[in-house]
Amino acid sequence: MYQRLVCDSFHYVPPWDAQSLEDRLAALDADLPRVAWLYERPDTSTFRYRVFNMVECLQQETPRRVAASWFSGSEIEALINRLPELDVLVLSRVRYDASVARLIALARAHRVTVLFDCDDLVFDTRFVHLVLDTLDQDTHSAANFDGWFAYVGRLEAVARMCDGGITTNDFLAARMTEVIRGPAAVVPNFLNRYQQQTSDLLLAEKAARGYRGDGTIGIGYFSGSPTHNRDFAIAAPALVRLLEADPDVRVRIVGFMDSTGPLAAYADRVEQFPLHDWINLQKLIAEVEINIAPLQDNVFTNCKSELKFFEAAAVGTWTIATPTTTFQAAISSPEIGQLARADEWDDALAGAVALVRSQSRHAIVAEANAALVRERYGWDRFGDTICEAVLRHV
Repeated sequence: MYQRLVCDSFHYVPPWDAQSLEDRLAALDADLPRVAWLYERPDTSTFRYRVFNMVECLQQETPRRVAASWFSGSEIEALINRLPELDVLVLSRVRYDASVARLIALARAHRVTVLFDCDDLVFDTRFVHLVLDTLDQDTHSAANFDGWFAYVGRLEAVARMCDGGITTNDFLAARMTEVIRGPAAVVPNFLNRYQQQTSDLLLAEKAARGYRGDGTIGIGYFSGSPTHNRDFAIAAPALVRLLEADPDVRVRIVGFMDSTGPLAAYADRVEQFPLHDWINLQKLIAEVEINIAPLQDNVFTNCKSELKFFEAAAVGTWTIATPTTTFQAAISSPEIGQLARADEWDDALAGAVALVRSQSRHAIVAEANAALVRERYGWDRFGDTICEAVLRHV
């Protein structure tokens, strides 16, 4: 495990907090195609990847090709006042209500293209039961079905009113085109500038140490939400066998987990952290050598993006993942990471541990994968892709 990398923690202030409504309205004043993103309330998950990162990429281009800005649900009236000047309005995970319906109707009256953006299969009520089951929710609870059908149904209502869509991968795009009116473009999730700069610092610190740790080998599971019990259970038995066989192995679990399950017998070698902000999460990932991303293999999980791979690779941490469509595309060779089906986790973990113990090879693949991530998922790599996605209907 790599301890005390760079500093104890990074001072974190969401970068969007410094952007006033006036500044964001002014960003649309350029004599360029104008595109506005709407998200209900800024947060550190979907908003960051699907709204803030997109706008940041377009605003930092030289020369700029699009005047881009973002707004929250409480700012719809201000956005309505600018509708006559807009070319495209992107609704990211926006749920239907009267104000949203009015916004879409007025946008259409002003001939503004309206696009729906979503990074999960949560816009089609046909999949609600699958979502509940995958997320280990009580499928005998009427309240659960009421809540999820309301959530997904309101997203679906908005999606069906849109002229096209944007999403994270081809598999999810195919599902989206069954709901929206037009085609769905693919803009993958990618790093933002601050996240990439922080990852560069962490990687440089590991490189300066020659990728040497404290003699133990850290395996991290970064769940992010309390709904990944069934995912973690796929890898847990193999983790237990590895803990039993190898006293140098440590496990780090970050996020919400109901329990560590069978790992509880090795509590002295299993550390748990609460959910962290996305910048300090990079530090926690950097402090382990191996990142695991087990997933159930179904329609819902195949819609998930590959962010757990590139967030880890950006800080020189090796990933083992379930071979969903997106992970297969991202981990396209054995030098990039390891893919493991449900019955392959023992071998995959053993292979990863052997890689880490081969210090020279570990350093080579860590550096190569970090460079690959900056090329594929860097904050400034998607200007063309975003412009094509938002302007194809204009």
